[in-house]
Amino acid sequence: MKPQHLDGSSHLLVTGGAGFIGVNFVRRLIENPHGPTVTVLDALTYAGNRESLADLENSPRLHFVHADIRDGETVESLLRASNIRTIVHFAAESHVDRSILGPDAFIDTNIVGTHSLLKAARSFWIGDEPGPHRFHHVSTDEVYGSLEPADPAFSESTPYAPNSPYAASKAASDHLVRAYHHTYGLDTTISNCSNNYGPFQFPEKLIPLVMMNMLAGKALPIYGDGSNVRDWLYVEDHCRGIEAILKGGEPGRVYNIGGLNERKNIDLVRILCAVVDERFAAEPALATAHPNCPAAHGKPCESLITFVKDRPGHDRRYAINADRIERELGFRPVETFETGLAKTVDWYLAHEEWCRRIQDGRYREWVDRQYSDRLAAR
Repeated sequence: MKPQHLDGSSHLLVTGGAGFIGVNFVRRLIENPHGPTVTVLDALTYAGNRESLADLENSPRLHFVHADIRDGETVESLLRASNIRTIVHFAAESHVDRSILGPDAFIDTNIVGTHSLLKAARSFWIGDEPGPHRFHHVSTDEVYGSLEPADPAFSESTPYAPNSPYAASKAASDHLVRAYHHTYGLDTTISNCSNNYGPFQFPEKLIPLVMMNMLAGKALPIYGDGSNVRDWLYVEDHCRGIEAILKGGEPGRVYNIGGLNERKNIDLVRILCAVVDERFAAEPALATAHPNCPAAHGKPCESLITFVKDRPGHDRRYAINADRIERELGFRPVETFETGLAKTVDWYLAHEEWCRRIQDGRYREWVDRQYSDRLAAR
């Protein structure tokens, strides 16, 4: 029996639901009036932002739990208390630069944390209360390593060859999920996605970092010569892809989700600069709001581009072959790179203060003000 996981009678546990992709996924579910109930489990580390869900927290279908995925007892108690039969696992340390400087946190969260979740799910779903269930694990194309310019895109059968501590930790977690399916019979699926972009992305990643630096008139740092290629996937399309897998994906199956948009980093940044230049030319009020941006004075934002020393082990090219998910589940991205980037620019222009609160640490003060009473009552 293949269960449907997203109807109004369902209850999902979403780990990392206060992070970038998790927030967009949770918002999509809750904003659907016929969608499921969602319990968000998030440790609220530096990249977890509860503010991103604040306008939805009065919904009776959204429950927030501040806890760590490594706390297996808490996870299992949540599953049992609400008879939750679907886990969508986003929670991860995900920034390559941080993994190079401090890999320990990536091992703890991405490997130990994923194993803790799998043990809790197995105990309830396979051991005590067998029945239809699904553990969906969200992974990355970085587990496949790096491609040369003429190489075919990564497929689900591409051998793993991770090149950073982050990618290695995600590869290990993928293998654990696969092992729990084949060894214990846990109903699992895995998706490996390309680079995501869109609303609510933490401003250490390329697109929001470039956006914030442009508005502040700061340098736009580009690693090496900027010719590293990534496939860019609009986050809403990624969420749609995960929904398709939950509804129709085969147990034990891996699905690549790509944006069909390969771009060199330098080309992406130049396009982003041009879009911001156009917005400033069309909306004079932006110049008043952001006087340090070159576009406020009729100068191109591209003038801020600065090339910096490349990071160690920087993969040259990622590209996703997404034929399987299109062929088997009928999924294909809706947004083109142009439409997705335009939506992203407009969102960050309208939510600059959201980013600033995160960058200067005021987000934690916001959380304390908004939730101190609720946390004290627990």
